[in-house]
Amino acid sequence: MGLFKLFNRQQNNANNPAQDESLINDIPEETFIEKEQPEMDQKAEKSTTPAINGIHTLYEFLDKNHESKGYQDALMNPDTSHLYQNVIALKNDLERSIRKVKTFYEDFIRQIDFHITSRGRSGMIDIVEELSVKKATAESHIKQVIEIEEQAKQDKGVGHGIIISYTRGFRNGLAAISGHSILNNHF
Repeated sequence: MGLFKLFNRQQNNANNPAQDESLINDIPEETFIEKEQPEMDQKAEKSTTPAINGIHTLYEFLDKNHESKGYQDALMNPDTSHLYQNVIALKNDLERSIRKVKTFYEDFIRQIDFHITSRGRSGMIDIVEELSVKKATAESHIKQVIEIEEQAKQDKGVGHGIIISYTRGFRNGLAAISGHSILNNHF
């Protein structure tokens, strides 16, 4: 309604510019201009999620819920050969994650060694000590990664836990299929 009043008043009072300005100021900006809403979810997710490197990458993989994946896989394809193929794929994924983490730490330690040497020549004792602490932490992490790798090769430890979890989920999926299709039927 405010828009029509503006045009009517403009026609009636075409010679009075002060009155026209007051009418224009009465119309809210939202009437004519659609403002874009910023995509907060994507921007916030990108800015708050730091890059995960090192041992955290490996633990993120180990912490995934492999039981629910096994359950869903059983519902999709209840063949046990599918179970064995997916177990092999999980082992390969674990090995790939371990290699990625080991490569990260090897590169990181090389960089730290360079900085320790160059900063030591410059007489920066405090920086060299801080770098040495970082190096010791990286070496500790790489030892943990190697331990996880050795345990996974022997089907033990946290690396083997993902296989147990996936297998349990797959078997639960098979049980759910049997329960739904056979055990719930009354005859």
